[in-house]
Amino acid sequence: MKPTVDPKALIEMFASASAKQGEQLRQAVSQATLGALQGRELTLKNIRDVLKTVTQAASTGVAQNPAAKLDVEGLLDKAVSGMDDALLKAVEANRVALQQFADQGVGLQEKQLQKAVDELEKIEDTFIGVVKKAAEAANAQFAGPWSAVLEKLQAGGTVSGAQAASTAEDVAAQMQSAIRDSRAAGLRAAQALAQSYTALVSGVLIGMSDALQQGGAVASGGAAKTATRKK
Repeated sequence: MKPTVDPKALIEMFASASAKQGEQLRQAVSQATLGALQGRELTLKNIRDVLKTVTQAASTGVAQNPAAKLDVEGLLDKAVSGMDDALLKAVEANRVALQQFADQGVGLQEKQLQKAVDELEKIEDTFIGVVKKAAEAANAQFAGPWSAVLEKLQAGGTVSGAQAASTAEDVAAQMQSAIRDSRAAGLRAAQALAQSYTALVSGVLIGMSDALQQGGAVASGGAAKTATRKK
């Protein structure tokens, strides 16, 4: 099992970050979030816990940053963007796993798969909810920047949330079609596998990340390309 988020390391990064290091910080947050998601089953509760840990670390680290005229909102924006990037890879892992079941004729009558699709649709609300709580918990000095980040997030939505909603809709339609054209062979095995769906998605996510690291890629587009090579 891979390690969860290291709050201390994230706090130190935010405590020493400057505006010029924004992109570097975004990538570090993305990698830390992704690594934590890999270390557990990819349920909505676990996703919420990881995001909560990262946002708390960001708040603590920014508060300890001694830089004069620090762009707090800019740094928090990068933190949110990094988490969104990691969630986008998690959504893609869900899509790959769900597609495997759809291809084998498994439908949403399987409770685990229905739950997976339902949770996909809730990813954005979960993400925004975590940021909202961070804004509410922030002291007077940082409540403003967090609120500004939250306002932008609520107005524009998240990349991962949009992709999750699209994935949920597409997969549901594909599963309905697959049931009508269901292939009997292998269906029981697929139904049994559905019972451990979240563990399967976690495995897909780990494989995607490992392939990205081997290729030296960090952009979220690499995750989608890797996923298409999965079987």
